[in-house]
Amino acid sequence: MNYNFPFFLLLITFLLFYACLPEPQSPFFFKESGQGVELVENGQVVFFYRRAPKSLTGDYICNNYIHPLYSIDGDTLTEEFPVDHPYHRGIFWAWHQHYIGEQSIGDGWIMQNISYDVMDVHTKADKKSAIIDLSVLWKSRVFQNSKPYMEEHTTITVYRLQENVRKIDFEIVLQSLVPDVCIGGSEDEKGYGGFCCRIKMPDELIFTAKNGQVTPQNLQLQAGPWMDFSAPYGSHGEVNGLTLLCHPGTPNYPAPWILRQKTSMQNIVFPGEKKVELSIDKPTILRYRLIIHSGNAENVDIPKWQEEFARVL
Repeated sequence: MNYNFPFFLLLITFLLFYACLPEPQSPFFFKESGQGVELVENGQVVFFYRRAPKSLTGDYICNNYIHPLYSIDGDTLTEEFPVDHPYHRGIFWAWHQHYIGEQSIGDGWIMQNISYDVMDVHTKADKKSAIIDLSVLWKSRVFQNSKPYMEEHTTITVYRLQENVRKIDFEIVLQSLVPDVCIGGSEDEKGYGGFCCRIKMPDELIFTAKNGQVTPQNLQLQAGPWMDFSAPYGSHGEVNGLTLLCHPGTPNYPAPWILRQKTSMQNIVFPGEKKVELSIDKPTILRYRLIIHSGNAENVDIPKWQEEFARVL
């Protein structure tokens, strides 16, 4: 006689019961509107992605960016249309030089003759992450009656908050739709352009790279693949940090930085002053990770984060 039969019967019943339970619900929720998408995690807003064009004065009509972006404590980290640079907009990716052949067709930094037509916004979430997939057509009113010349596919992946750390990945895929499309940064020694963060800049803002604290310079500086921006961003003086990492697969890794202590944006540069041609056949892929954390750079292990990000395929 098999005296273990009741045990095995109980075990099978237990396993069947849990196999039939629904998957745990995602902590993420999307609030979608004609203006854009707000992402919420466990009741706390993470950020708002702006789909619809927006302007404060009728100049600098902008969209396809993130603002507000919130800290772990719920304080706003980013700024939108500041007085000093009314075309800066939260977390954005933009370039001064837009060319087709030898023809300049506009300036995507200040949105002169350039527009972004956000065709599709797809959202999905599970218990580990939330994803926003964007399909964007770039157009210029001075190129063939606003015929699209560039297709952008951007994927924003937000990972579940863990131990006061929130990771947000950006994969920006650019593929030209017509021959001889080129983009570039500002046409000077600064060469700024690419992935940018217009964040708040208190007097106590500290810049930290792999070799320690960094002092912002007027021109580009080489400081390694990551940069941390820590400061008392909140209304109660709590120090929070925002770390920006660059993936080794990004074309100009490790990219140079344009950093500012006051009234400007922070930029990991691509491609710089000299414009680059974007292929019809092979996409150009830019990959960055933003990490929002409590405390300053000394309270977290950023080199470990960089190593982890570098392993992501």
